[in-house]
Amino acid sequence: MSKQDGRNRLVSDAPVDDVSATVLHVDMDAFFASVELLDRPDLVGLPVIVGHDSDRSVVTAATYEARRYGVNSAMPMAVAKRRCPNAVIVEPHFEKYKAKSAAVMAIFDRFTPRVERLGIDEAFLDVAGALRLYGTPWQIGQAIRRTVFAETGLHCSVGAASTKFVAKLASSRSKPDGLLVVPAADTVPFLHPQPVSALWGVGGKTQETLERRGIRTVGDLANTPLGSLVSALGPAGGQRLHDLSWGRDPRVVDTGVGEKSIGHEVTFGRDLTERDDVARELLRLADKVAVRLRQADVQARTVALKVRYTDFTTLTRSRTLAEPTDVAKRLHREAVELYDVLHRPGNQIRLIGVRGENLVPAAASNALWDDDAPWRDTETTVDAVAARFGAGVLRPASLVRRTPDGGVPHARQD
Repeated sequence: MSKQDGRNRLVSDAPVDDVSATVLHVDMDAFFASVELLDRPDLVGLPVIVGHDSDRSVVTAATYEARRYGVNSAMPMAVAKRRCPNAVIVEPHFEKYKAKSAAVMAIFDRFTPRVERLGIDEAFLDVAGALRLYGTPWQIGQAIRRTVFAETGLHCSVGAASTKFVAKLASSRSKPDGLLVVPAADTVPFLHPQPVSALWGVGGKTQETLERRGIRTVGDLANTPLGSLVSALGPAGGQRLHDLSWGRDPRVVDTGVGEKSIGHEVTFGRDLTERDDVARELLRLADKVAVRLRQADVQARTVALKVRYTDFTTLTRSRTLAEPTDVAKRLHREAVELYDVLHRPGNQIRLIGVRGENLVPAAASNALWDDDAPWRDTETTVDAVAARFGAGVLRPASLVRRTPDGGVPHARQD
């Protein structure tokens, strides 16, 4: 779900005749909040926050009116109330969201069988085979928007381009309730003024690394020598971002294996409060998930985190990766970053879980952009040792608890 507040909206109001822009990214607008407004039409146009009305809770979703006050999902509710004191707070109803999501996805399936679901409220569509029936990508995008609204009462934004990356960026720029088509010939002029954070896979740390080198826009990065990018980000990361900055993205819309997932969770006999303890348990869980992913010969496009507190409040958050992974180190890093955003300091944790979602066959991964290759080699070696000598013979050093005298106790089996 986008954090856009709609103030920098860019749309294609007039028909755009570009049959190469056959990759569509459809993203529902403020999905959870919009579903709630269907039952509360009196709140339309007001700043609405979805979440439990407790200062110890977090924001599940917010309308665009609330976002303009700086309210975003996963924000502590106490902070959201301070930023938007006149907001109306509505309790979440997740079963309603699932039902509406199913209705929306069924609409996508009517336009094309080539649908790649990214979560409950967004998907990629390959409409190349639908041009003869429904017209240009612009016409198809408009038809999808009209149909979704007519049948569900919900608005969505659509980006159309020749690649997945540009289509997703276009949908975010068209929010809310817009359509933006980026013809292939306009890809570079569209990309280069964007902030470097718009590149898929550029998080806070990578952005800091790039900005220290004077790279603030996609155009800055595109015009940086590849060798300098490789030096700063590594071979795979540097090459991937360089390619994206010029609109090169070889990934195709992949229906994969649907919404199946692989995950592990643990309930603690003693509640956890320290971040280091949580990070260690997340590594243990990520390692288990990664082993099962490799055993199944699949990779996860999405990493999901689940946290349950002693009061049984349960929070979940997920993040879609630039490239799918089956590597514990990557799963762990993403899970810890999600935890740092989600966690409410001072609260005791009863249960925590890590899940890999939106699985694709491992063979579908693009080796050229494989940032995880060195760690994958290490972890597959550990897999081979475990297969021969048993699980627990080798494990990440950070899972080893040292004794008071600095020694290492025998491995504890889970």
